[in-house]
Amino acid sequence: MRIAILGATSQIARDLILSFSVAAEKQLHLFARRPDEVTKRLASAGMPERYPVNDFPEFSKYEFDAVINFVGVGNPAQAVAMGNSIFEVTLRFDEMVLEYLKSHPTCRYLFLSSGAAYGSVFSEPARRDTPAVVDINNLAPHEWYGVAKLHAECRHRAHPELSIVDMRVFNYFSRTQDLSARFLITDILRAIRDKAVLQTSSDYIVRDYLHPSDFYRLVSALFAAPAANAVVDCYSKAPIDKPGLLKAMQANFDLQYETVSVSAGVNATGTKANYYSLNTRAADFGYQPGLTSIEGILHESQKILSRRQ
Repeated sequence: MRIAILGATSQIARDLILSFSVAAEKQLHLFARRPDEVTKRLASAGMPERYPVNDFPEFSKYEFDAVINFVGVGNPAQAVAMGNSIFEVTLRFDEMVLEYLKSHPTCRYLFLSSGAAYGSVFSEPARRDTPAVVDINNLAPHEWYGVAKLHAECRHRAHPELSIVDMRVFNYFSRTQDLSARFLITDILRAIRDKAVLQTSSDYIVRDYLHPSDFYRLVSALFAAPAANAVVDCYSKAPIDKPGLLKAMQANFDLQYETVSVSAGVNATGTKANYYSLNTRAADFGYQPGLTSIEGILHESQKILSRRQ
């Protein structure tokens, strides 16, 4: 199977490339705005010249059985800095693939969407009947990222004749995580690394962290299933709430923390109390997660912290 990876510098893409590296039948071709960076990462991972790497203008010159589009941002601070250009970037690369599918109609397309496509209010977790909610008369900058993803999903549903599956990622964590990113889990890991006291809000939140092995399971299941035009939410075997996460990190890594009245995090896509999904439509494609959120976090955190001792 010939697979094009667009946005090969992203964290999830890098992890998926490593997962695919054990599957000889998968022939990857990597595309990025900084191809030299991708080449260096392959070499550092012990895979020099394993896969061809090109800039995006070369994409249309090749034949692929599938395309996975990771182009975008995965960091709240980056989303804020990107501002309204998130619309143009998302549209430009999505249209590039849709144009490719016109002449390659049997090619499968996996698009990395986001739980933010539902909107910025998560008083309850998403379900199969949860509608997307956009305050169209008062659209705030922190909603731009989610609206850009929703716009892409609408374009995809308008082409039912094409095999396009949107994968809504809510939370993702691996040992390749950039610890400078402003997520709760990275704030926790920096505090442990620096032997500092974490100051965190007392807000009760629930998150579902996807492990790289489960993302690989989902992608593999989608490729193994009959072609479809659909959307799936990403999920682990079980989410974790904030008190449970803090206690687990304290018990396993001696995290020291205290609660404060105001969060110091970056609110890039809105405050979401229950940012996870109970929409298990991915199971219809054969997906079964292998790890709970806390199992994946503890395993990957151990790898991160052992490198920094």
